[in-house]
Amino acid sequence: MRIISANTNGIRAAARKGFFDWMQQQDADVVCIQETKAQIHQLEEHRELFFPAGYHCYYHDAEKKGYSGVALYCKHEPDEVIVGMGYEEADAEGRYLEARFGNLSVASLYMPSGSAKDERQLVKYRCMEYFEGFMEQFKAEGRDAVICGDWNIAHKNEDIRNWKGNQNNSGFLPEERAWLDKLFDEMGFVDAFREIEQEEHAYTWWSNRGQAWANNTGWRIDYQILTPSLKGAVTATSVYKDERFSDHAPLSIDYNYEIAKS
Repeated sequence: MRIISANTNGIRAAARKGFFDWMQQQDADVVCIQETKAQIHQLEEHRELFFPAGYHCYYHDAEKKGYSGVALYCKHEPDEVIVGMGYEEADAEGRYLEARFGNLSVASLYMPSGSAKDERQLVKYRCMEYFEGFMEQFKAEGRDAVICGDWNIAHKNEDIRNWKGNQNNSGFLPEERAWLDKLFDEMGFVDAFREIEQEEHAYTWWSNRGQAWANNTGWRIDYQILTPSLKGAVTATSVYKDERFSDHAPLSIDYNYEIAKS
């Protein structure tokens, strides 16, 4: 099973940069998109592009035009698609979409960023608190889950190039990092990327300011996080940087797991 997670920072802009041409070559079972910045009616006139052949396609748009939004492209038709996490503040911004295949859930998550202003950091904290309980439910139900997306938090020093200078910035705050500690160390969830030894300075997002991309001054804020039942299932990981579709790079992970087909 291959799953790709990609924040496109505008799915129409990413399409113009060749994202879908690249995606079709990857033979992924599920592609999880974040930050579509579009509403479905804006994509209908180009269905052949935004509803790619060979995939069952689902979108969860933000109510606000040109903002947030997530999508799922599934090679196999899901048994069920869950739109939203059941939390109105996040659901109005189109931040969660889940496909269920038998006992497997694959979700696209776009956690709020708190970098714009203090108010948005509080929105982020509220979403984190709610989503923690949401993740506990996966465990309680005994589901296998892969929660993909832009979590907007760099976990440890090795996940951010300039960790010393960012300790007071949203995305690397002690409270945010401690929350990921709790998910991984106390609740038993698994950071799929770290299941395999990685090269130093492996990131998934680079600011458009200055020379961040050229100098690889990046952050690893895109994850595939697994329920404890999937620990040990990762067989390969890849961050694609040969082309630049957005300020994020696609994260591809292969699993020793077969999707149940309806």
